[in-house]
Amino acid sequence: MDFTLTPEQQLLSDGLNKFLDARYDLQVSRDAAKVGEGWQPKIWKAFVEDLGVVGACLPEEIGGFGGGAEELMVVTEALGHALVVEPFVDSVVLGAGLLHSTGKAFALEAAGRIAAGEALSALAALEDGSGGVLSRIETSADRDGEGWKLNGRKAVVTTAPIADYLIVSARTSGEPHDPAGVSLFLVDLADGAPEGLELQRLRTIDDRQAADITFTDVRLPGDALIAGDGAIDLLEKAWDTATAAVVSEAVGLMRKVFTDTVEYAKQREQFGVPIGSFQVLQHRMVDMHLQLEQSVAAQYFAILSLDAEPAERAAAVSAAKATISRAARFIGQNSVQLHGGMGMTEELAIGHYFKRLTAIEYEFGTADAHLARFAAATAQTLLAE
Repeated sequence: MDFTLTPEQQLLSDGLNKFLDARYDLQVSRDAAKVGEGWQPKIWKAFVEDLGVVGACLPEEIGGFGGGAEELMVVTEALGHALVVEPFVDSVVLGAGLLHSTGKAFALEAAGRIAAGEALSALAALEDGSGGVLSRIETSADRDGEGWKLNGRKAVVTTAPIADYLIVSARTSGEPHDPAGVSLFLVDLADGAPEGLELQRLRTIDDRQAADITFTDVRLPGDALIAGDGAIDLLEKAWDTATAAVVSEAVGLMRKVFTDTVEYAKQREQFGVPIGSFQVLQHRMVDMHLQLEQSVAAQYFAILSLDAEPAERAAAVSAAKATISRAARFIGQNSVQLHGGMGMTEELAIGHYFKRLTAIEYEFGTADAHLARFAAATAQTLLAE
């Protein structure tokens, strides 16, 4: 499976890659993460104003350029190749994209601010007992006069500590596993967290900012409800789009890791010859290349299926995520091993790429969870036929 980029998409790819090669400093991002910042505002401003990266995949109605899945693939693969920690997937794909799909005035205003580079957002969806299932939530939202009152907990919400908006899934009716009872709420954090909302900050192994969030009688205005009936469908589509974006990011990461490993094997000498001349190591690098090519095919499959029917989309995205999870582990571990002990040092970039690949293996669902989802979605498609 293959396709050719349009001239505009190729221009976007070339411009973003050149910019990242010239101006993106991985060390600066790691230092920012250590002090709790988690991103480089100057880089994000350039993404918005100079390159049009933030708006490339967003609808024109909220200030974007009307790009689609192919533009999303171009951008996220480039971000992965440079190990960018700025919250593109969290704030643009899951944030602005999901907010736009609700059609609510408050949500559209927030989406426009994100597209303009004026705000960031985070999605608080998963809980400790959800097992990766978006509808399996216990966080509740009850009527409080003309407004709402939130109670519950959300686990490892990435980007939350630096977000201006928080999108929260909460149950307004039904049992904890009932998809029909899920609604979406938008919490404005620009002036600080509302009373009763507690963020316990943490830094992930791949230098991302995250938080466990507790809601205790958090009062919200009536217009904070941005999606009621059908909210789970909007959430699942946005989640699949974000999963496909992370799959594409992983391809960029693995391309970089594989290329650097091959180059290192050509230069590192043992017994007077490059280690790349050893047949057993050549075989391992060939296996890494095969995993990479399978991942690229999976990437295309997921990206080109984002506008398909829900069951077909779910099957494609889950198949891609399961493939990527396996490849990320294989390529990441082998690249570190072929670099020797220095592969895990702070000074060498390969160790940081390995940490991000390890995180991606579990982000947006494990391989086992996606294999189960793929089987269910495939069965649903077959029954429909």
